[in-house]
Amino acid sequence: MDILTRISQRYDHMRPAEQKVADLIRKDLKFASRCAIQQLAKKAGVSHASITRLAKTLACDDVRDLKLQLAQVAAVGERFHNEQHIEQQDMPEVYQSIQDILQVNRGLITKDKCITAAELILAANHCLIFGVGGGSTIFAQECQHRLFRLDVKSNAYSDPMLMRMTAASIDANDLLICLSLSGKSPDVLEAANIAKEYGGKVVAICPEGELSALADVHLPITTQEMDFIYMPSASRYVLLAAIDMLASEVAFKNQRNSREKLRRIKLQLDEHRGCASRTPLGD
Repeated sequence: MDILTRISQRYDHMRPAEQKVADLIRKDLKFASRCAIQQLAKKAGVSHASITRLAKTLACDDVRDLKLQLAQVAAVGERFHNEQHIEQQDMPEVYQSIQDILQVNRGLITKDKCITAAELILAANHCLIFGVGGGSTIFAQECQHRLFRLDVKSNAYSDPMLMRMTAASIDANDLLICLSLSGKSPDVLEAANIAKEYGGKVVAICPEGELSALADVHLPITTQEMDFIYMPSASRYVLLAAIDMLASEVAFKNQRNSREKLRRIKLQLDEHRGCASRTPLGD
């Protein structure tokens, strides 16, 4: 449990002097995490001993451990600690944030890189698609949904153990597609290294970093998080756009097979739903 949660849970059981320090920490976490103990005591209007007692109340080893844990939670960013009420943004701001992040990424993925990645997909016996977390898990499934209808044998995995197991089953004729908004997911990175050990090729859609460095083809993206933390991250749309670019290139390079698979799927969906011909090919 992090230090701020412990402060909230144990606040009512603290001594008045300890509560003063706790109030200061919650009000100005950046200062509390960086200042000397003497400065913290002076600003809170308490003795050095009160801070020592607070450290024990919060189950810290000592005052030094208290400072370390404050620094750890402060590293998350002030925007997640600021208790000031924020007015809700207008709905058009959602659309604008999506447009802004797509514009930042426009041109990062070159045509040549996209063609090379598509050729690897079409040459592979089997494509594995890895992504973890709240965003990349869904987009790994989305990538599989784009590819199977283009006559590409693929499976998406987000469970870390299954990722390691399936990566170990890869050989030189298989391909791994890695999706990551951070480029730092240890589960995806470890699975990619396993796949490389067994001769598999790797296509990575992620920012520059350790994951992109080991990829045979890197389709770069960049993220741009807002201070307004209550709106879902618009960076998700960057990953979706990259998948669409890749899937479009695969379809173009494999038009005959893609067209036939798409025709069959559309026929079955229209008969099932009784919809018009321009209904999206999906649900």
